[in-house]
Amino acid sequence: MDGMNPRYDVTRIREDFPILGQVVRGKKLVFLDSGASAQKPRQVIATMTRCMEEAYANVHRGAYRLSETATEAHEAARAAVARFINAADAREIVFTRNSTEAINLVALSHGRGVLKAGDAVLISEMEHHANIVPWQMLRDAHGVELRILCVTDAGEIDLEDYATKLRDGRVKLVAVTHMSNVLGTVTPAAQITRMAHEAGALVLFDGSQAAVHRAVDVQAIDADFYVFTGHKLYGPTGIGVLWARLPLLEAMPPVYGGGDMIASVTLERSTWAEVPAKHEAGTPAIIEAVGLHAAIDYVNAIGMPALEAHERALTEHAMARLSTIEGLTILGRAQDRGGVFAFALDNAHAHDLSTLLDRVGIAVRAGRHCAEPLHTRFGVEAGTCRASFGLYTTLEEIDFLADALVEARKFFTPKEAARVR
Repeated sequence: MDGMNPRYDVTRIREDFPILGQVVRGKKLVFLDSGASAQKPRQVIATMTRCMEEAYANVHRGAYRLSETATEAHEAARAAVARFINAADAREIVFTRNSTEAINLVALSHGRGVLKAGDAVLISEMEHHANIVPWQMLRDAHGVELRILCVTDAGEIDLEDYATKLRDGRVKLVAVTHMSNVLGTVTPAAQITRMAHEAGALVLFDGSQAAVHRAVDVQAIDADFYVFTGHKLYGPTGIGVLWARLPLLEAMPPVYGGGDMIASVTLERSTWAEVPAKHEAGTPAIIEAVGLHAAIDYVNAIGMPALEAHERALTEHAMARLSTIEGLTILGRAQDRGGVFAFALDNAHAHDLSTLLDRVGIAVRAGRHCAEPLHTRFGVEAGTCRASFGLYTTLEEIDFLADALVEARKFFTPKEAARVR
């Protein structure tokens, strides 16, 4: 047992992840980069292999048993995703390559097809580039105003600024993260949607991190759009999800044209299929959808309440240990936060620190984590290191990181300063 929750056996869970048994540079691997991409359990690997070996064919278009089997598996994955986030209808699930493509799809379709020049889109300072760049492109091409929502020194949404930015009624879409990939901040989703709806705006949540760390109920938070990605949820790369309310998907024009998204085609004109097919042109990520289904089943078997309790214990322990390290600055002190910690160490560039940690087997992210404006906001232009936790992370790994950071500080401390002390 992991000592945090007697019903959560992290040692046994880790046995499901073959990669965690690796030795790196002669040291046991301590993988603390799950926020970038999580490792995959045997159950996902085996399910995808079995799909390729026993039940693979193209979907939706073959009048033979193998294609029917593959189609059933593909649509079962869609239904599993719908249940996972409590969507009202499986038709509200559109498969994409990742969260980035899902946000771009909304920007290109709803943004250009529904929003008008002069309407405003509101994003926050803490957004991933995937939730910044598409709206800048929409602004430049379509004349939509782009407004920026401030973040407090604690790393939380400034709700007073939010109310101010909504006040004139021109904001028609709020696009914000549900959990920051740098600060770990979990935003108050239900309050964000309530305030937006009262001001006549729709809300899109980037759930790339939140869907991994918290139970998501799109109906309870009253969202309009929600996106997340499979590879952070212990599933494969190449598969993501756009959820949107059915009337919104029906009103959105298709972005990509081709096979499977049409009802009919002549050389003069085409008509579109019903949603979600209208937004899924071409052969989809069949094997990856099956893998995502297996990943959701894996997470559900453990239970999201157990995962949340495990992560709370990890987060509290990490904050307690890392906060005591002299010269270490942690970005963000949100009251509601998950297992993502970005930090800077005095006298150490993030890439140098990450390289030094790698020498003892610790894998952390280094850089600005696709969130350059947020790093500018907190005055760390050179970037940070980021440790991010998964369902397989242990207290011992956090302790190992803390001890390694203490040793790293000795390495990076100028000799003159050390002599003075």
